[in-house]
Amino acid sequence: MNRSIALTMAGVMAALVAATPPAAAAARPRSTISWQPCPAYSDEALDMMVPPDLRDRFEQLLGRLECGTISVPLDHTKPRGRKITVALTRLRAADQAHRLGSIALNPGGPGGSGYLMPVQLLTQGAADGLNDRYDLIGFDPRGVGYSTTTDCPDPDAGDGSDPIGPLTKSQARARYAAEVRANAACGRSDPAFLARLTTADVARDLDLIRAGLGERKLGFLGVSWGTWLGVVYRSLFPTSVSRMFLDSVAIPDFSVVAFEDGRAAAAERNARRMTAWLAERDDRYRLGSTAQQVSATIVALRADYDANPRAFPDLPITLDGSFVAVATIQDAPVWPLAGQVLQELREATGPAAPPTVKEVIGEPPSSQPEPPADLPERGNRTMNRAAFCNEDPSRLGFDAAWAAYQRRLADNPLTGRALGFSAGCAGWPLPVQTVDLERGGGSLVLSGHRWETPSPYEWTWQTKAIVGGRVYTVDDDVHGSVLQEPDCAADVVGYFGTGRIDGGCAGVPVPADAARTTAAAGTPGGFRIP
Repeated sequence: MNRSIALTMAGVMAALVAATPPAAAAARPRSTISWQPCPAYSDEALDMMVPPDLRDRFEQLLGRLECGTISVPLDHTKPRGRKITVALTRLRAADQAHRLGSIALNPGGPGGSGYLMPVQLLTQGAADGLNDRYDLIGFDPRGVGYSTTTDCPDPDAGDGSDPIGPLTKSQARARYAAEVRANAACGRSDPAFLARLTTADVARDLDLIRAGLGERKLGFLGVSWGTWLGVVYRSLFPTSVSRMFLDSVAIPDFSVVAFEDGRAAAAERNARRMTAWLAERDDRYRLGSTAQQVSATIVALRADYDANPRAFPDLPITLDGSFVAVATIQDAPVWPLAGQVLQELREATGPAAPPTVKEVIGEPPSSQPEPPADLPERGNRTMNRAAFCNEDPSRLGFDAAWAAYQRRLADNPLTGRALGFSAGCAGWPLPVQTVDLERGGGSLVLSGHRWETPSPYEWTWQTKAIVGGRVYTVDDDVHGSVLQEPDCAADVVGYFGTGRIDGGCAGVPVPADAARTTAAAGTPGGFRIP
């Protein structure tokens, strides 16, 4: 199966970023937003953007949306040099008579599009009250969507997939060399632009947006990498922040090695929770009556599939131990589905694939229709790669990368095989750029999820130790769930209204029984295949 861990959107991610010398602030350009008609979307695009039952609400909000652009320096240390465009949107507060200001939104990435985030956020409904007294500001960061972008060439770097069965050192070396070539080709394709795809540059663009809106201070709501953008913005512009809420807090001291180590350990920790849940339902899943028995069953099943991969004629991939491990990295709402997958893998006799396994794998990408031309970009892979690699100080050689991969496999027996081997940012030709975080100004809430994998809970406390703020604990394992859960979202709305908030919320509940969802891979809330 394809388990490339090339740096992608998802999710969400964090890194150290480029600082601009203070002297540049004295020569900042004027901030003027050019408002213009918003894009119109075809029915085909809207069908892919929003579920049918939410379509009317989505289109109603689109009708209220204002769209614009702002010209910003490519390099903020050269404010009179080359300019690029940043695209933004505004959803004006419903109660203009009691308006409190503007809240800028960012969904994560790096490279995620926030252009339609005001509409998307309110379409979900849980945080609807956020727009009562605040204008909601969406934007595509530089390098993304409707803003100025570039796309790296796609050199022949292999198909990115792991071989069937455990990766050998020689196979890893070939992959490493191919990824190094791809990183080098990307970084050299447009170095002047790519070197300026950093979180600090996005933060400086955001402050020009603030000025263009005529706001003395700006509220900010960020998720995943958006939390890193938030703390960087607050560090660089300590007097420009009113209230800031950051959900699923990113790693505050970034390197690709620390990033992957933290996520790997969190995945294994959450998988241990799942084994206990499965053990309590042994009459349904037949994997063991204790967490230890379930763990042993899964480890043995993974070893068996690695030694004897299964090829089913009605599946687009061959199943090895990595797929067993993938079943263990699922969030709690998907545990009933993951348990069914593990049971079917253990009891499969062929020739047809087990039904739930076939369901979660879904159709191969080649069988899916081409997206309509007007479908907005959800994430930009070039921006993702550049932001990570401009800010990654590790850039490991092959021997160090291979040793780190082997260590993660050994340390994480349930989930380790779900991790791919990657060169990370090795071969990236542009210099590392960093910034020192500061405590900044304005009110800050750091929302950490106690059991999640993409942004491990300890990163929240590590960030607080550096920048201050208040920790808000969500007792779930679902990345960025605060804005989807009504009780949690109500706390966020209340915080921006009053500046007060309590210590946390329950988040997404663990399923009480074995009734499972039917979401295939790639659908929201569905079975995740890296």
